[in-house]
Amino acid sequence: MKKILSAIASTLLASAAFAADAAPAAPTINTSLGAPTASSIFFFFVVVAATLYVTYWAAKKTKTASEFYAAGRSVSALQNGFALAGDYMSAASFLGIAGLVALKGYDGMIYATGWLVGWPALMFLLAEPLRNLGKYTFADVVTFRLRQRPVRIATAIGGILTVLFYTIAQMVGSGSLIKMMFGIPYEVAEILVGCVMLAYVLFGGMLATTWVQIIKAVLLLTGVTILVILVLAKFSFNPGNLYAEVVKQYGQAALEPGALISNPIDAISLGLALMLGLLGLPHILMRFFTVPDAKAARVSVLYATGFIGYFYCIIPIVGFGASALIKGNSGELGRAVISQMDKGGNMAALLLSELLGGTPFLGLIAAVAFATILAVVAGLTLAGASAFSHDIYVSVIKGGHATEHEQVKMAKRATLVFGICGILLGIIFKGQNVAFMVGLAFAIACSANFPALIMSIMWKKFTTPAAVASILTGAFLSVGLILVSSTVWGDVFKNTVMVDGKPVSASLFGWLANDPKVWTMKNPAIISMTASFVVGWLVSLMTKEPSAEEAFEDEKLRTYLGIGAE
Repeated sequence: MKKILSAIASTLLASAAFAADAAPAAPTINTSLGAPTASSIFFFFVVVAATLYVTYWAAKKTKTASEFYAAGRSVSALQNGFALAGDYMSAASFLGIAGLVALKGYDGMIYATGWLVGWPALMFLLAEPLRNLGKYTFADVVTFRLRQRPVRIATAIGGILTVLFYTIAQMVGSGSLIKMMFGIPYEVAEILVGCVMLAYVLFGGMLATTWVQIIKAVLLLTGVTILVILVLAKFSFNPGNLYAEVVKQYGQAALEPGALISNPIDAISLGLALMLGLLGLPHILMRFFTVPDAKAARVSVLYATGFIGYFYCIIPIVGFGASALIKGNSGELGRAVISQMDKGGNMAALLLSELLGGTPFLGLIAAVAFATILAVVAGLTLAGASAFSHDIYVSVIKGGHATEHEQVKMAKRATLVFGICGILLGIIFKGQNVAFMVGLAFAIACSANFPALIMSIMWKKFTTPAAVASILTGAFLSVGLILVSSTVWGDVFKNTVMVDGKPVSASLFGWLANDPKVWTMKNPAIISMTASFVVGWLVSLMTKEPSAEEAFEDEKLRTYLGIGAE
């Protein structure tokens, strides 16, 4: 017990040390990052003012639970396609992938590819069943023919864990971005982002979040397109010339796999998480409840896939361009400069935008990145709040008998709690690459949420105990494997949390994470997702549920014909 208390105290002291952390060493490049500029301030306030006006407009239309959770199911297919793209193209997509490609080369594109290939599976497997079976959250789908109380508690746990890990990445990216834009402390930047995001969700609900995401998607696609054109202009609009320059500076290894992930099993595990994790992300699944019908749900995925596919095809050019074009004052190569500005590489796109377009273009791209983060965090917070307020409070505590006023009131309280948790977690995980952190959230999503969701729709013999066991196995096993991995105890808390005067990396967790003979996997999806499916299958065979099997035919009718869908 003494050691545990010592570790907790050390963690709190470490968090305090983060708050008092001095600015990083001065970069070896002439840049306005880290100091406020007229252009960054202007574009920042334009974005915030525009999105807050949208929130004010949406607040007047958001009175009922349906309007708060699902925008009154009034969003068109095209609007939802843009919103899905805006919700998905996060700080990890923009800042994180660009940084990973800049620092790690070819392997950084694994994330871009993995995050794209899940969309066809989402369209063909889940888009129509979700819209026809659900109401506000994906738990509505899982519980359609199963017992409500135990399954909703389990789905809320899986959904909240996914949302929290995803939120960490967005908050880390936002803190780094605002710190670099205005030169304010990282912790103050976290609080600022959290407050603006809370305003969106608390007052505007899903309608405000949807329009913020639409605005953000348009801005992001436009900004990145301009940046890619400027990069290619430096190489006669020939990507081959760009890659040749990368090879010249960093060697052929920069265009070959192995720099980021050398273990084949780890690579497969990461790929599974990135592809199938999409099918378990609560904030993405919620978007299918905002459209009028199943046809609009399918068409919106088609639009989103086009926007997202285009974005992920061009974002690696930004990363390679940053590593090839950025130079230090003394001739240092781009990777050294980028990692010096931010060890996770998250500032690569901003450094490149300033180099190619000057301070005004930097201000525009930074404002676009800020809008990106705000939109995604708002969606995540709404999803987390919905999981608690709708699945736990309304369906479990109140037994499904809560007034509209009570539902909205509890949703707003849960939103406030999630916002505060997001701020604190963003401070604790300061300095991590945001794309990598989102990869861990996807591992939890594909382990905790996806297996139970797909089995409840597709398998007649799936039972309530099996759903609970599958969700909890996937959730806790994936989180547990992440916690004992080198990601957390080898990187995040290395030499920070002390037990008996020694860094925690030298304790049991550190030994598990760093001993090559014990546990070195960074991506647990291949184990935790498989375990979730196997447990769900075995428990279903051991626990028959005739009522669930009888309701399966009604579920199929509603799934494919939409009869009775809200």
